[in-house]
Amino acid sequence: MGLELYLDLLSQPCRAVYIFAKKNGIPFQLRTVELLKGQHYTDSFAQVNSLRKVPALKDGDFTLAESVAILLYLSRKYKTPDHWYPQDLRARARVDEYLSWQHTALRSCCTRALWQKMMFPVVLGQPVPQETLSSTLADLDSCLQLLEDRFLRDQDFITGSQISVADLMAIEELMHPVGAGCQVFENRPKLAKWRQRVEAVVGEDLFREAHAVILKVKDTPPLDPAVKENLLHSVRSLLQ
Repeated sequence: MGLELYLDLLSQPCRAVYIFAKKNGIPFQLRTVELLKGQHYTDSFAQVNSLRKVPALKDGDFTLAESVAILLYLSRKYKTPDHWYPQDLRARARVDEYLSWQHTALRSCCTRALWQKMMFPVVLGQPVPQETLSSTLADLDSCLQLLEDRFLRDQDFITGSQISVADLMAIEELMHPVGAGCQVFENRPKLAKWRQRVEAVVGEDLFREAHAVILKVKDTPPLDPAVKENLLHSVRSLLQ
């Protein structure tokens, strides 16, 4: 059995892994795990990833969880171009720095923005207090400013003149609130131009393909009541 990637393109790290593998011509079998149907909680998926999260990788008898670990595994095994995860010590450190920061910063506010602005009220029918959403959007704005000032600075990409996995992870976080209708790039010309450069490297067709689900999330069909109740229970912390 060849490489298998367990993904749901509703998930931002799944999109990063999907784009990376496709862009670099890495052959894989896509195993779709539908988060909104709770398929990541099944016993069969637990055999692949006992953490019950996507993305997950299965390569023969080897399994791997966590998006950053998966991206680096793929870059090393398939010897992808150096710019994705540079050999240069300082350039690699910049990638590592961003990847370490984004988990508790950009990931958090982008995820909450999607759920509070779109998923709770539109998909789950759960109202969100305006003050809660306003606080989340203020946090998002602060994180965007940090992304520009601390990581992107005056460079084309996070590590300099070429794209890296840091840029790929970053753009996927930002496309989450975009899917909820947030004007992430409005009045931020530096960030908007960076997005254009990332999309140009990825390729317009692949970029569109990877974001088809998140950009149509408002059209999610009604969920089974039991699944909806379980989902509400598991994501209620995102209302805080």
